[in-house]
Amino acid sequence: MFDVRITVMKVASYPDLIERYELPQGLPCLMKEGMSFVSKAAKMPEGFCENAWPSLSPFVEELAQGGGHFYGEWMKDPSKAMISCNDGFRPVSFLLERV
Repeated sequence: MFDVRITVMKVASYPDLIERYELPQGLPCLMKEGMSFVSKAAKMPEGFCENAWPSLSPFVEELAQGGGHFYGEWMKDPSKAMISCNDGFRPVSFLLERV
């Protein structure tokens, strides 16, 4: 099984949507651009966002098992994937790379 590096590429925030729809939670996104984590045996890395993991884990598992080519010819490099978490208020884009 391969390790998979997870790198935070972009962190967005939509204050207008937050103000209009989100209940006050007081928990800001802790992911910052440039942060990097390594998944070993397709497990969630320590310190990684628990809310983002369900969005990424199927792709991490596939890359860890040597797969790729998600959605046909989507990525230039089949050993990588660009995945975002499903937070509609603060979406984060992650680059997944088999290492």
